[in-house]
Parts: sequence; C-alpha cells; structure tokens
Amino acid sequence: MDLPRSFTIRESSHRIHNPFTGEKLATLGRALGPAPGARVLDLASGSGEMLCTWARDHRITGTGVDISTVFTARARDRARELGVADRITFVHGDASDHVAEAPVDIAACIGATWIGGGVPGTVRLLESSLRPGGTILIGEPFWRREPPDQEAVEACHAEKREDFASLAGLIEQFGALGYHVVEMVLADQDSWDRYRAAQWLNIRRWLDGNPDDELAPTLREELDTDPVRYARYEREYLGWGVFALMRR
Repeated sequence: MDLPRSFTIRESSHRIHNPFTGEKLATLGRALGPAPGARVLDLASGSGEMLCTWARDHRITGTGVDISTVFTARARDRARELGVADRITFVHGDASDHVAEAPVDIAACIGATWIGGGVPGTVRLLESSLRPGGTILIGEPFWRREPPDQEAVEACHAEKREDFASLAGLIEQFGALGYHVVEMVLADQDSWDRYRAAQWLNIRRWLDGNPDDELAPTLREELDTDPVRYARYEREYLGWGVFALMRR
C-alpha cells in the first residue's frame, strides 16, 4: 500500500502537496486559532506540514494518516525537526476508512477528497471522528473560471465539467450537506506556480540523475508538455482552497 513512485519523484521537494504555500497554511491556522491541546486528525496528511507547524505555533496535538511510506517518514522527520514529535503521531495507512479512537476538535482532509469518493463522502468520513461543535477542514478544487471546452476540462484533471463546482457552487454544496462555511483560505496563481513549477524542477533533477530508469520516458514526456498545458489551462481556470465547516 503506497503511492506510485512517480508521485513521490514529482513532489520530492514539497512540504505541502497542494497549491498552498507555508504562508497560507499559517494564515489558516491563525484564522482558526485552535486552542492549545486541541486534537486534530489529518487524513491524507502527506509530509505532515499542517500538523507539525500548528503543533509548533498553536500547541495542538494530533494524528496524521497517509498511504505514502515516503511522505509518512518525511512527516515524522519534520515533527522531530520542529520539536513536536511528543504531540504529533503519523500513521502509514489507508485514510479512507480511518476513524479516530476518540473524538477530535478538528478533522481535516486537505486536497484528497478521493478518499471518500468525493466531497460528500469525505465530509461523512470526517464526521465520524469529530466531536460535537468541532470543525471540518476540506481542501478542494473549484472552477476559477468557466472552462470553455472539453479540452480545457481534461487539462484541469477532470473528466467532465461537473466534476468541479464554481466557488459559489462548492459553498452551496457544503450548505446542502448541513454545514456553514466559517472560514476559507484560497490558493492564488502564485501559490499554484510554487506548487506546480517545483514539480518540473524535481522531475528534471531526477531525470538528470536517472536517465535510464523505467519511469524516465514517461516523466520526460510530462516535462516536455506539462508547463504549457498548465499555463494555458490549469493556471487560468482551476481554483483551490481550504474551507472550514461547522454543523448548522
């Protein structure tokens, strides 16, 4: 049980595996203001940057669950680096059926709602770990601009236009699930650039060191084509944000 090797190559330098900068992650933490000792569950926690920095800055406690052995190991290293390993635990496992042993104050899935088969299923999964009155955090794409055609839709990693909502439509979806949106921090084009362009440099450096690897032809083709596709479509049409939800 692990992520494909191509993914860990592509994001080998990333501490945050979505179009969020460290500054935006800190903004979200300050906006929510979790109390010292607040319990946080982060499903699909990646390299653990949210839990580790919030443990340092807000003294939360928490658990992260992720399917990647590479990112889980990196998250544990980060916790030790920041001196918070006594408050944060990282588990290698399938987040799609993980329920906390005791109710948590914040239940999060930042950019991986596929673990619940989409937004509704992920919200229900997070609910199963949340204390009454707690907060859910969901990171999710939305259409920043209406895509003009099917080519643009597919270039933004969707099969059909309806796979993503507009920003207003996504907030309406949260409402239909029974939640108020009480905070949100959105990616901008610069944070998208920092996320996606860093992937290209990671791929190029890996290719330079591994020209004969079996993955090299696929990743070389990606590096040949992805920057133009990103600039033409994804950067223009796809938004992304983290939304804080509380039960109505």
